[in-house]
Amino acid sequence: MGPGTDGVVRWLPTLLRGRPKTAKDLVRTPRSSRPQELWLVIVDASASTRRHHALSHAKGVLSQVFDDAYRRRVRLALLTASGNTPRWQHQGLKASASLQPWLDALGAGGGTPLFAALEQAGHWLALRQRQRPDEQQRVLLMTDGRVKDIPVLARLQCPSLLIDIESGPIRLGRAQQLAVALGAVYRHIDSLRGL
Repeated sequence: MGPGTDGVVRWLPTLLRGRPKTAKDLVRTPRSSRPQELWLVIVDASASTRRHHALSHAKGVLSQVFDDAYRRRVRLALLTASGNTPRWQHQGLKASASLQPWLDALGAGGGTPLFAALEQAGHWLALRQRQRPDEQQRVLLMTDGRVKDIPVLARLQCPSLLIDIESGPIRLGRAQQLAVALGAVYRHIDSLRGL
């Protein structure tokens, strides 16, 4: 069976040609040959992100990201960095409305196991890439960058975006240094407002 021969039947064009007698008479919409896309979202939900409502602003952006992922039929993986260890919330599921309750319940607290999360993410992405070599992967990291020291980090092997959610009158600016260390594009959350 060739590409596009098993797509959705387009009934109006089919019936305009007359009553279909065989499968060849059905007009079908070709299935997309575009590779699957996966977005890995890493959220720093440490106690410092409570300052000046940083996590609340991040949740607004995340809601838009999830909506965009749903419309584009992108798979999502979610990893939170808070408390003592990072926690996987989802790993490669289709974006859906079921993510909203998780987002609503997301709270900040505890330490910042951000580097452990980045290490886990790198291993998970490498494994997934071996399993699904045609999948297009992207990473979105949301953090205020409030860490003591930035160790030598392995660069993520896919396009990455770091959104700096640090807010308030005194900003340390470490998220920008972290973006450079990871080879990620850097944006401050303030630059996204009104988009």
